Amino acid sequence: MRGRFITFEGGEGAGKSTQIRLLAKRLEKARLRALVTREPGGSPGAEAIRSALLAGIGKLIGGADAEALLFAAARDDHVRTLIEPALTRGEWVLCDRFYDSTRAYQGKLGAVSLGLLDALQQVTIGDMKPDLTVILDIPVEIGLARAAVRRGSDTPDRFESEAIDFHRGLREVFRQIAVDEPERCVLIDANAEPEEVADRVWQAVRLRLLEPARAGAKTA
Repeated sequence: MRGRFITFEGGEGAGKSTQIRLLAKRLEKARLRALVTREPGGSPGAEAIRSALLAGIGKLIGGADAEALLFAAARDDHVRTLIEPALTRGEWVLCDRFYDSTRAYQGKLGAVSLGLLDALQQVTIGDMKPDLTVILDIPVEIGLARAAVRRGSDTPDRFESEAIDFHRGLREVFRQIAVDEPERCVLIDANAEPEEVADRVWQAVRLRLLEPARAGAKTA
């Protein structure tokens, strides 16, 4: 049986990595093998591109269009070498960001044309979509404060260093994605204790993926 693909989206400091870790533990308790990965990155080739992206090379050499191309190259390697093989093996894949982030950061806010984004998406993933996308929603000021604590004395990366208006726009873009694609996306209030947010995530996974699968197995 093919595995399930769940992506996590949201602004800086929304708690994606924490919630992915907690969901992976719950899936493992349910005897479902979970692979945790991230974008940009996840595979050796994509991780090399990640370093360049977060250092700001895309913005330096050509702006948002260049960033979109670099993200596409990283995603192509990631999907081919890690995500698709894991799903074929029957594993659940939990990914910190996927193409929604490209459409939000480089598309809506970076003004990369929809035509270019559609073409890049077709080349890199074709018709493959996440089975579920969890969008963690949190007030921008709280998210950035969390990100600053997490970062400590390190320099903010390419995206963390954007002005607060950028991050406010980003939040609205993600919220709109949830409205536009309710069959794929679930919007979850992440302004709560991690365990409470994890319960909300688990409920969405259970209702949308686990229970329908069990019902299908009974009628097969």
